[in-house]
Amino acid sequence: MRQLVTDVFTSRFDPSPHAAVGLAALDDGAVLRVGDYHLVVTTDSHVVSPAFFPGGDIGRLAICGTVNDLAVMGATAPLGITSAIVIEEGYALADLERIRTSMVHACREARTTVVTGDTKVMGRGEIDGIIITTTGIGLARTVITDCGLRPGDVIIVTGCVADHGFAVMAMRHKLAFDPPLQSDVSPINHLVQAILDVARDDIAAMKDPTRGGVASALHEMAEKSHVGIDIDEPSVPVTAGARAVSELLGIDPLYVANEGKAVIGVSPGAARSVIDKLRGTQQGRDAAIIGRCVDEHHGMVVIDTGLGRRLLAEPEGELLPRIC
Repeated sequence: MRQLVTDVFTSRFDPSPHAAVGLAALDDGAVLRVGDYHLVVTTDSHVVSPAFFPGGDIGRLAICGTVNDLAVMGATAPLGITSAIVIEEGYALADLERIRTSMVHACREARTTVVTGDTKVMGRGEIDGIIITTTGIGLARTVITDCGLRPGDVIIVTGCVADHGFAVMAMRHKLAFDPPLQSDVSPINHLVQAILDVARDDIAAMKDPTRGGVASALHEMAEKSHVGIDIDEPSVPVTAGARAVSELLGIDPLYVANEGKAVIGVSPGAARSVIDKLRGTQQGRDAAIIGRCVDEHHGMVVIDTGLGRRLLAEPEGELLPRIC
């Protein structure tokens, strides 16, 4: 996907003179200079199937995904969100209202709202139910990119990984697991703000590990930052349910999408204070240090399994399509 976007789009549009972070950066959003302010803008389309899954639905996903993309770039107080909804003819009104209610509740959790939007109806069979496209805007005092890692920086994940992707997969294929799987979809802007409050100048990079999971996020961060990343596999937090699914299906949790987590690069001196702050919150109670940046094997991620070391390959294609 990243190669496709680079070949078809990013190499064709002229760079903006107003953008401190533009399209070519392929970050979670853009940063525009507006006087003395940094305006962060992000946009995303949501096509998750099924539209309703344990822990959320496409409406909650759309709001949280947009809020989180802003948050990991330092814009933790969204000014507003736009919403464009394309609906298939005959779509159940009750389902549409349920999705709307989820969007409202997610906005309230994130302390933002939808400020403008658009609605279109397509003919029956022309789309699969509903598509929601959202754009978020916010101001950042400190801009955080995904390319600022330095050798020695510590890699932190804010909670258990793979819950969203496995929950959607189980719902899609009507698989029942004990314990049941639940998506982690939630806004993390308040969590990120708590981190910035204790270690603003020590955050080197941050990324939202959605499609491709933590593995894809780490590869992007390593490649753009020109560092290597060593990961300690036993330190990666995974719920019992997600681990059981992983072992049953042979899918590495590091490759599975998340919708309420962040991957953070922190200077080593601030790592403990960041972990303590995270673990003192409900959302961050399972936060963990999972690795470290090194000045070797640049652009690569090496994982220590406890029994040996191997390269963590970058995901090719999508293991679980239409996950967000």
